[in-house]
Amino acid sequence: MKLIVGLGNPGKQYANTRHNIGFMILDELAKSWGISFDKNKFNADYTIAYYNGIRYLLIKPTTYMNLSGEALRKFYDYFEINIDDILVVYDDLDTKTASFRLKAKGSSGGHNGIKSIISHLGTENFNRLKIGIDRPTPPMKVVDYVLGKFTKEEMNEIEKIYKKSINAIEDFSKMNIVELMNKYN
Repeated sequence: MKLIVGLGNPGKQYANTRHNIGFMILDELAKSWGISFDKNKFNADYTIAYYNGIRYLLIKPTTYMNLSGEALRKFYDYFEINIDDILVVYDDLDTKTASFRLKAKGSSGGHNGIKSIISHLGTENFNRLKIGIDRPTPPMKVVDYVLGKFTKEEMNEIEKIYKKSINAIEDFSKMNIVELMNKYN
């Protein structure tokens, strides 16, 4: 089983904000597979699907970003997921808007959702799909920027990477993270 976790914040006020790009990518994936997040458990909306003969568990924690690790850990334990079968999709300030980077492990880079996951899993060794949102232009504060909505121009660019992101997630069923990085990075 592959566990794909999209990070974001629940609630309509956070829809289409930069910090919710993980939710947005998973919503697009679910739409392309003809499924929906129709279940709620362990403080997350989730669904189970099959792709390429592999069972996928897609989750969107409803704990708010800074507590994402709580929900992830509960699913990880309940379904006895192998750490190599986890892929976390989230926003990254250090990557250009509308680009992405796959990564096998690493620090939180200051991202509170990733800090929470590292804390709850007890390791930095989990796979990531980092979606670029760029950094704010001073004097804008980072918190205001990540909780701000994408501009129309940014959304046009973000929509262009949906398919590539979905392809990378689908390839995760048949490739290890090194192969994925070589193909997409």
